[in-house]
Amino acid sequence: MHSVLRALRKPALLAVAGLLLKLTTFAQTPAAPAAPPKPEPTLEQRVAGLEAYLTNSDPSAPLKVGPKDKDGNPTIPAGLTTAAVGTAGPGHNAWQMTSSALVLFMTLPGLALFYGGLMRRKNVLSVMAQCLLLAGLVTILWWAAGYSLVFHSGNSILGSLDFAFLKDVGSAPNTDYAAWVSQNVFSMYQLMFAIITPALIVGAIAERMKFSAIFLFMTLWMFVVYFPLAHMVWGIDGLMNGVWNAKAAIKAIDFAGGTVVHMSSGWSALVLCLILGPRLGFGKTPMPPHSMVLCMVGTGMLWVGWYGFNAGSAVAADGIAANAFMTTTLAAAVASFVWPMLEWFTRGKPSILGFCSGAVAGLVVITPACGFVTASGAVIIGILAGVVPFLACTKLKAMFKYDDALDTFGVHAVGGTLGALMTGFLATADANGNLNTNLKDIVGKTLWLEQLKAIGLTLVLAIVGTVVIAYLVKAVLGLRPDPEAEMQGLDLADHGEEGYILETKG
Repeated sequence: MHSVLRALRKPALLAVAGLLLKLTTFAQTPAAPAAPPKPEPTLEQRVAGLEAYLTNSDPSAPLKVGPKDKDGNPTIPAGLTTAAVGTAGPGHNAWQMTSSALVLFMTLPGLALFYGGLMRRKNVLSVMAQCLLLAGLVTILWWAAGYSLVFHSGNSILGSLDFAFLKDVGSAPNTDYAAWVSQNVFSMYQLMFAIITPALIVGAIAERMKFSAIFLFMTLWMFVVYFPLAHMVWGIDGLMNGVWNAKAAIKAIDFAGGTVVHMSSGWSALVLCLILGPRLGFGKTPMPPHSMVLCMVGTGMLWVGWYGFNAGSAVAADGIAANAFMTTTLAAAVASFVWPMLEWFTRGKPSILGFCSGAVAGLVVITPACGFVTASGAVIIGILAGVVPFLACTKLKAMFKYDDALDTFGVHAVGGTLGALMTGFLATADANGNLNTNLKDIVGKTLWLEQLKAIGLTLVLAIVGTVVIAYLVKAVLGLRPDPEAEMQGLDLADHGEEGYILETKG
């Protein structure tokens, strides 16, 4: 028995010994060398990152290396960049979020009150409902495709759909547009521009277009007019982005939306109001504003919100934003003074409507120029903004007898076109050094010719696009309500509500 056990024990011991030998051999095999740790930025590089944040400059540019070893070789690899790359700066982000709220404040409640006060009482809710409609509708379109079509690179007319449904639009900056602002914040800021632009159109066709027709028209207009135009002017590879696209076919500039917002909406508004025809009783029945109080309150809100519109377009809390803040104030105040002074001289009395119209006109005309001109340039623009739109709203409108109900064409189309042209004459690198990036040879010389080209292309897109869309909607839904509904008022006809319910005691 013992001999059998010894016989079985011997192979087992041999197997255990072999296993131990293999483990020992494996333990003695040298391990693969570990990857060297990623070099940390030097103190100099970290300081340079802070300087880039303070000056709103590019933090990803290669920086100087640190100390060298005894052989003169750098101890930190050349080309290492600051640790701040891909990080949103808190101050710049805070200003951009504030600006986004201010631009939304322009539409809701600013524009709603401004337009609502100028309406007749029976239609005050209709224009407010249209502003609310567009806030929701355009947001959905922007999320689904609009932001991507405007701000993703693609071709010179439209961006790709790689950002559709805001895919990959996170808190890291999109350095095509801002080094220190989160892309999700930037996308929301630009959404507010997309909301207010079609909302401006409703001022010209007020009191006489069906709610369903407005719904369909604005949906199509965003894709046909706004998204392509915004990409051409502001997209990194846009056809008319003269500041940042060295290959731009038209080297135009538009700081905050003279062409994209005001010209596109204003000229489209004129075409649409002509296709619709005048309101019932236009020229025969008095149609005065029902509440200049609401109009004045709305004007004040528009003025305050416009600081986000213009100064926010610097996409940073920097010196360019500060300059835009100043020029916006000067132009608006000057135009708000000039317009009623002209009324006083020609009609004997300065009106509240004149003060309000002048302020809005000044804000419109300075918009494309605010980040590119000096204080004196802003005052010149303010004077012109008080004179030219005044003549358009009083003389031109009376001459051609078109029913631009709330003077959208006279203020936004004429004012936006004037502002785009004056930007070409008054822009200077003294106000914005970025003009030296790709436009050094034409600023102060032939830039105004490039602005004329941009104006022409904007006119063609807005006018042709609006004609096609308007007649398509007319064929599908019809544009106007029944005469009975129009006489009753769109508040009740479209929404079943009244803005004012006056009760009397019996």
